[in-house]
Amino acid sequence: MPKSKIQDKTEVLRWFREGRTYAWMVQQYEEKYGITTSEPMWAAFRRRNGIDRRNLRSDDLLPWKLKEEHRHLYPAMMLRAEGRTRAGKPVSEVNARKLESWKRTLADDNLVVHYDPDTEEGFFYIPREDQDTDLIREPKVRTGHQARD
Repeated sequence: MPKSKIQDKTEVLRWFREGRTYAWMVQQYEEKYGITTSEPMWAAFRRRNGIDRRNLRSDDLLPWKLKEEHRHLYPAMMLRAEGRTRAGKPVSEVNARKLESWKRTLADDNLVVHYDPDTEEGFFYIPREDQDTDLIREPKVRTGHQARD
């Protein structure tokens, strides 16, 4: 087994607590130690050390396998923010305000989010029906992460 590139585990654990990005860690190690690392290396360190994922999977709110071009659209971002909120994870003040406004609009207009990967738009706001118990129209078949487990 090759020697670890990690020079100071305590330092790296502190970086994770501080919320440093993988890209920042790659750059820091190059500058500080002259050691070339990669983002997947830092992700593996996180997993091996039992550190929670930064990006929370919101399988209940995003039960679809999103196409790349739809992943960063506003409904997806808001559903992720809601997932973080429900999990007790931090959401920036700006995103918390956007989320509350977005949810208020959905409620006021009696709408839910629907996803259709075969369209350019991807996400749609559709009228809430009796079976809709959350912010989304539950798909007949879940295609997201939990469907692959």
